[in-house]
Amino acid sequence: MAYKKIEERTIKKAAALRYTPGEDGAPKVIASGKGEIAEKIVEKAKEAKIPVYEDKHLAEALSHISIGEEIPSELYEVVAEVLSFISRLDESYSVSKKLINHNNKGS
Repeated sequence: MAYKKIEERTIKKAAALRYTPGEDGAPKVIASGKGEIAEKIVEKAKEAKIPVYEDKHLAEALSHISIGEEIPSELYEVVAEVLSFISRLDESYSVSKKLINHNNKGS
């Protein structure tokens, strides 16, 4: 029985969110799964160059929300922090890309 408990705790979970300001009232779960499905969600995100943020507690909470549903208000703050983090990554990537392109033009 102890082996099964350990195995259950190590099962990977993943969820994908979509949020379009002005269109969505709150972020929506667009994919969710565990085990192999979770691995596929992460793999597809990386292939599409979508930032992946790892937080097992958030993934657990999101795994209980049906696909297409908005996240509950209890998760607004933590999801806002994640979206802010991703936004900063996007801005940093854009600036780096512009600098690289600018430097390549000068060569």
